[in-house]
Order: sequence, then C-alpha cells, then structure tokens
Amino acid sequence: MTQTTLQYTPADMAEFARQARVRILEAVKHAGGGHVGGPYSAADILAALYFGVMNIRPDEPDWPDRDRFVLSKGHSSIALYTMLALRGYFPVSELLTFDAINSRLQGHPDMTVTPGIDMSSGSLGLGFAGALGIALGTRVDHRDFTTYVMLGDGECNEGIVWEGAHVAARYGLDNIIAIVDHNKLQQFGWSGKSLDERITPYTENQLADRWRAFGWHVLEMDGHNIPEILKTLAAAKAAAGSPVVIIAHTIKGKGVSYMEGNYKWHSKVPTDAEFAIAMRELGEEEGGAA
Repeated sequence: MTQTTLQYTPADMAEFARQARVRILEAVKHAGGGHVGGPYSAADILAALYFGVMNIRPDEPDWPDRDRFVLSKGHSSIALYTMLALRGYFPVSELLTFDAINSRLQGHPDMTVTPGIDMSSGSLGLGFAGALGIALGTRVDHRDFTTYVMLGDGECNEGIVWEGAHVAARYGLDNIIAIVDHNKLQQFGWSGKSLDERITPYTENQLADRWRAFGWHVLEMDGHNIPEILKTLAAAKAAAGSPVVIIAHTIKGKGVSYMEGNYKWHSKVPTDAEFAIAMRELGEEEGGAA
C-alpha cells in the first residue's frame, strides 16, 4: 500500500491548529451558532492526524485504502471541516457556509454530501459503533488501513460506548485507534458547588481504568503537545493484539483565555468584543484570517 509521505513538521501542524481555531470561531460567529470549546480542545490532535499521521489523498477522498477517521463527538464538526479545508478537501472559503441551508457543512458530519467524511455522526456513541463496524469490515475484506475515532469524555457516559468497547476487545480489533478528548468538561452533567460550575465526568484514573477493564490497551498524552501526540499515535499504531485507546488530556476552549476551562463555551457565539479578543490571542488581526 502506498504511504503518504510526511511533508509537515510539528511546527507546521501547530500552525495549522492555530489557523483552525481562527476559522472555527469565524464560522461559528458567521453562522450565529455552533460549538467552540470542544473543537478547540481537539484542534491539535486533528492537525497531527491530517498533516502527519493518516494515509490519505485529499484529491481522491474515496480512495479505498485510505485511513479512516470518524468524529464520534459529531457536534464538534466545525473542527473537522476546518481541518479538511486546510488539508485541501474543499475550499477554505466554504467554511463560512457552515450550518447554512443547503450547505455541505452541516452541524453534524454527513458522509453522503461532504468530501472526507467517512461516517455520519451526531448521536453520541453511534459514531464509535460505526468506526468499529469499519474496522470489522476491514478485517473481513482483507484490507490494510487504520480507523481512527475521536470521542468526547462526556460521550463516554453513553452505554453504547462500553457495549462497543466490549465487542472490539472480544474480536481483538487492533486496526482501530480510539482517541478520547478528555477536556474534563461537558455542557450538561455533573454540577459543581454552584450552577456555574461543572466537574469532570471522570475523576483521577477512572476513565483509563474503565477502558483497561474492557480489554483495551490504554495510552495517555498531552493533547496539545504536537511532538507528544505524534509519538503516542505512532506507539498506538505499533501495538498489536488488542484495540488501542488514547486518553488525550486537553483543555476545553484551548487558545483563548476566557474560554479555557469554561464549560459555557461548549456552545456559544462570541460578541464582537469577545471575537476581537480571541483573534488577538490567536495571533490574528481583529478581522480574522485572510
């Protein structure tokens, strides 16, 4: 199988992640709705996958031997769209059609209309189940590619995730790599000392221990450190005999001071003043990326 040549450095990937955060906020503001916190926590991982790890052909999105990626936390679709656009699947200018009527870039990924989307997702946990189906089909079809799937830590509250985790381990699916965006905040769920606080869906080692209990090989990483992300993904690819899950420790709203660690930015549209602050902190002029 032809492998994609690594063309980008970790510094390049970090820059693509920065650009993605700019484009995400532009698209959400233009649409008047959308998610920000979760897309920002996932941006560095997605940049590493699409510019350094996955074997893909943007000019041939349906290439049969491509690696697959499934965004199970489909509400963060704008992060994936942004990365696909930067990678060349469709024009970057199309990002401003996000969530519009008749746009290819809807609030949740749709594999029937959007180039580069390998599985429609949205209802939490179903994307993970779909990714497991792809991995099983890969084995039956005697193909050699890896399926990557990203889940949210709040999504891991869903029973279907653990049903799927059990099945994957029983089949010894070592051609799938799950990545949990463990930003430790969810929009609804475990309240803190007041209504304005949220506590992490999983405490201490609870999340990693649960995956281990279901028979998965568990790795952990800093989800904002590109060299560490690349190293961990390489270790996951090299593992054999069981499915692999990577617990990525991230910060919700990463990159913008007033968003970081604030669950209210799970889904929120910035005011003009907030937008200007974010653009400056992301290294852009007030008008955003060119």
